[in-house]
Amino acid sequence: MTMPPAPRPRLVATDLDGTLVGSDGRVSARTAEVIRAVEALGVPVVFVTGRPLRWARDVFEHVGDHGLAIVSNGALVWDVAREAVDLERTIDPALGIEVCRDLRAAVPGTAYAVEDVAGIGLEPHFLERYPMPPGSRRAPVEELLDRPALKLLARHEELAPEDFWERAEVANAGRLVITWSSATSLLEVSGPGVTKASTLALLCARLGIEAGEVIAFGDMPNDLPMLTWAGSSYAMADAHPSVTAAADHVAPGHDDDGVAQVLAGVFDL
Repeated sequence: MTMPPAPRPRLVATDLDGTLVGSDGRVSARTAEVIRAVEALGVPVVFVTGRPLRWARDVFEHVGDHGLAIVSNGALVWDVAREAVDLERTIDPALGIEVCRDLRAAVPGTAYAVEDVAGIGLEPHFLERYPMPPGSRRAPVEELLDRPALKLLARHEELAPEDFWERAEVANAGRLVITWSSATSLLEVSGPGVTKASTLALLCARLGIEAGEVIAFGDMPNDLPMLTWAGSSYAMADAHPSVTAAADHVAPGHDDDGVAQVLAGVFDL
C-alpha cells in the first residue's frame, strides 16, 4: 500500500546566522528567490533570530507580506511594514538584577550587557566583539536595568562556552531562560518561558497554524526549542552537535544555500 505524501508545511521558520544567511552575513540571490517563491504559494517564511533588532534590520527586505520577524530569541516580534513593536516579552528589572548578582557571585568575572528596543547598554568591563551603536550607555548592570529588557548578555573571558552555560544554569535556578549561539563565552538570557519556540507558537496560534504544520531550520543551541517544537526540523550541515542530534533531518550548509535547497524540494520549486 502506497503511503500518501506528507502534507505541505503551512509555515517556514528559519534562523538567520549560520542558517539562512551565508558567512558574509547576506541572503544569497538563490535563497531570496526561493523565499519569494514559497511566499507566493501562501506559505509565510518567518525569520526567527537571536539577533537584536538593529542587526536583524539587515535582512528585513526579504520579509514577506506577513510583515513580521521574531528577534532577540523570541523577546520581540517586530512589524516590519509598520516599523513598530508587535509583541514584547521582557525581563522584569528586579528579577534581572537578582539573577545577574547571583550569577556574578557564582562565576566571578561575568560582565553584562542589556538589550532593549532602543539599543544596548554595556557594563564598562564588557568586552564587545563588534562596533556598538553611537551613544550606547556604559554603566553597572543595576543602572542599565532601569526598565524592562528584551535580553541580557553575559560574557566571560576565560571559561569555555558550555562550561559557562552550565555554571550559569545552576546559579539561575530556572528563573530566566539561558541559551547561547556564539563561538565565544557569551550567554543570551531571556525572560521566563521566552524562547524562539514559545514566541513562534504564539504567532502560529494567531495564524491558525499547528506545530505539526511548521518546518524549521537552525544551527545553534538557541534553536533547539524551536526545532523540537516544529513538526519537521532541519539542522544545518555545520550545526552544533546538540542541534544535529535533536533535528529530524540535516540540510546542506548555510554557504551552500541549504535552506533554499530543502525548501525547493519540499515545495517542488
